[in-house]
Amino acid sequence: MTTALITGATAGIGAAFADRLARDGRDLVLVARNAERLAEAAARLTARYGVGVETLTADLATEAGIEAVEHRLRDDDHPVDLLVNNAGFGHRGAYLDVPVQDELDMLKVHVEAVLRLTTAAVPSMRERGFGGIVNVASVAAFVPRGTYGATKAWVVNFTLGIARDLAGSGVRLQALCPGFTRTEFHERAGMGTSSIPSWGWLAADRVVDDSLADLARNRPLCVPGKRYKAAVAAARLLPVGGLGRLSTTAGRDYRKP
Repeated sequence: MTTALITGATAGIGAAFADRLARDGRDLVLVARNAERLAEAAARLTARYGVGVETLTADLATEAGIEAVEHRLRDDDHPVDLLVNNAGFGHRGAYLDVPVQDELDMLKVHVEAVLRLTTAAVPSMRERGFGGIVNVASVAAFVPRGTYGATKAWVVNFTLGIARDLAGSGVRLQALCPGFTRTEFHERAGMGTSSIPSWGWLAADRVVDDSLADLARNRPLCVPGKRYKAAVAAARLLPVGGLGRLSTTAGRDYRKP
């Protein structure tokens, strides 16, 4: 039985990964900031699927939080075979409306934590000749979208680059780029969702199913949903200026829903 470690594991895409992987028979290490929600998730998954579930309370916007997860990933006596770097958040407001410290926290979680946790996990995976890492990015990686889009663009390029470097090692890397997904993400960021059409939404379970299917096929980039695949393909062809105008307004209603 293999073990998966998931950051941001108590809600949204992270919770959907936890449910699917537990259903597949994997033991889990769940990482999040809220100890109470972690305990509830662990009890639910253990009761439903009979798998082993560890919990690790850690805030990846802090040095101590990242170090705690690094330490767990380097525990060769209890190896992690699949790492899902899912923790993340959005900001309510455009550039200069957001305090610089909040922007730095986003860089810490979306960039530094992804780099360090991936680096902590890869050596033992490569030594065993087996392992997988899913770094959750976004379709926002392909359009101008402030700090959020910039961090997700980094995740995509970092993941595709190291996937190439590790080719043939047995370690599979994936940048997962979902579009609008029904989770707590927008509510937590204080964003309204009235501007997003119903057809633009994905279910978290669908995102996870597509991700794991593409990981099994060793595809380093996963964009769930035909519409979003087409949107990403178009984004690579359209002028940057036009994309900037579109991404500034799409899904960025900062009023409470």
